[in-house]
This record gives sequence, C-alpha cells and structure tokens, in this order.
Amino acid sequence: MAGLMYQLLSSSALISLGLYHLISSARSYLKSPQSYTAKPFHPLPAASRLRHLQLYLIITFLLIAFAHQTLISSDADPLLKGRTPVHRFTSLQSAAVVFLFLLLALAILLADSTSCLPFPPDLFFALASAIFFLHYSVSSSAASVQTSDLQARCDSVSAQISALAALLCLALACQPRLFIADLGLGAAVCLQGLWALQTGLSLYVEGFIPEGCHRLLDVVSGVEGSTKCDLEDSKLRAVAILDLALILHVMVVMITVLVVYALAARGSSGVRRSGGSYEALPTTAAAAADVNHIQMKALIGTQA
Repeated sequence: MAGLMYQLLSSSALISLGLYHLISSARSYLKSPQSYTAKPFHPLPAASRLRHLQLYLIITFLLIAFAHQTLISSDADPLLKGRTPVHRFTSLQSAAVVFLFLLLALAILLADSTSCLPFPPDLFFALASAIFFLHYSVSSSAASVQTSDLQARCDSVSAQISALAALLCLALACQPRLFIADLGLGAAVCLQGLWALQTGLSLYVEGFIPEGCHRLLDVVSGVEGSTKCDLEDSKLRAVAILDLALILHVMVVMITVLVVYALAARGSSGVRRSGGSYEALPTTAAAAADVNHIQMKALIGTQA
C-alpha cells in the first residue's frame, strides 16, 4: 500500500507541474512571441508572499521522494538476480538523482530570491538535462536487473521519457527561445506523471494486473506489489498491454497540449481586444466636422 501511495503522490505532483509549465509557457509566448525566452520556473501572478509557491511545492515533494527512496533501500528484494543486494544500490541511486533535483530547485530559489547566486536560465537547463540523463541511466539499469516483468517494462518506459526530457532541456540550453522545446518539456513531465500512475496501477492494483500475471506476496521478505508472469505468452501479452497504455497516455498528453494552447490563445486574443478598445476610431462625419472647424478658425483669424 505504501508503494501505491508513493506512485499516486508522484503522479499528482508531476502532472500538476507539467500542466502549470504548459499553461505558463503558452501564455508567456502568446503574450510576446518576439521576446519569448524559456524560464526555469514561472512565478505566480500574486502577492510576493506566494511568488515562489511552485518552488516550495517542488522542494517538498522532492524531500518526500528522497526519504522514500532512502528508506526502501534497506528492504530485501528477492526478485532481483543474484545474491548481491542490487535493490539497495538501485534505490540509493534513485535517491541520489532526486537529491540532485532537490539541489537544483534550491539553487533556483536562491537565485530568484537573493543576489548571492546568479543562475542564468541556460545553465539551469543544461544541469537539468544532465540530471534527466542520469535518471535515464539509473532507470535503465534498474530495468535490466529486475526479474519482475511488469516492473522492468515500467522502468524502461520511465527511462525513455527521461531521455526525451534530457534532450529537450539540452535544446533549451542551446536555444532558450525555442518555444516548441519548452512546450515539449512540460508535455514530457505530464507524460512521466501519467506513467507513474500507470506503474502504480499495474503493480499494486489487482484489477489492473494483466491476465496471466500475479502479485508475489508469498515469498520470504517479498516486496508488496511485485509481479511475475509465469508463461512467455502471458509476459508478451502484458508488455503489449503496457505499450498500448503508453500510446493512450501519449494521446492524452497531445490533446492536453492542444487544449491548453487553444485556451491560452483565446485568452490572449481577448486581452488584446480589450486593450485596444479604450479609444474609438473617429467616424467619417466626426472627421469632416473637425476639418470644417479648423477651416472656420483659420478664416476668422484671417479676417481679423
């Protein structure tokens, strides 16, 4: 149950962060396309007390994730190959990656709230790209040592999404005005959140485990929610179901991006229309009256 709760918390945090980044990036771009530049974070348009609310929430979730990964590193996992406690090392590696993200968030907070740490956006995206690539490496290694077929596939897909996020961050580090890469980064974070939800359902909820696979709860010091597919056909079917779920999640993210951009474009066009409606253009009759008035004043002045 603890594993499921952690996956749900991770999913909600990533989806919220991705949606906020999508909305903020789209609004910033549509407001001024010529001067648009990708930002490490988007402060709330509210009082200064809530300006860094996004960073505070990110730091809180990262602290929870770091504590979780550190604590589960002491659990025994008989589902991993060999007698070496590989699970301990993979969990500590994940904790180290989360800690690096935590340091990055703290650096952004210090750079924006104080003047002691100048932190340009391109450096942020370069460091974020390196950490995402490190997460890709750790997730790929975890997938290679798992004997739980569903867990290995879930880790592999998570690694691929992190690799995509690393490439997008690298593109933004080289070209901060690349709006497509900034929008794609928000979409990748949303997709990672949806996949964390899919991972929790596929590993911990009985109704979502594919047919032919089962949870391994009867092993000594087993890991709750770990799954195993006994037959090769069941394994292939389970992997195919996860691949189909990934495609569906990608479709949801694409639709979300289109809807967010459409709503942001509608809102920005409304602002421009309302901003241009303060002064009405003069009508033809009014313009003619002004010309006649000027001519009459000139004629009176000449006669005088």
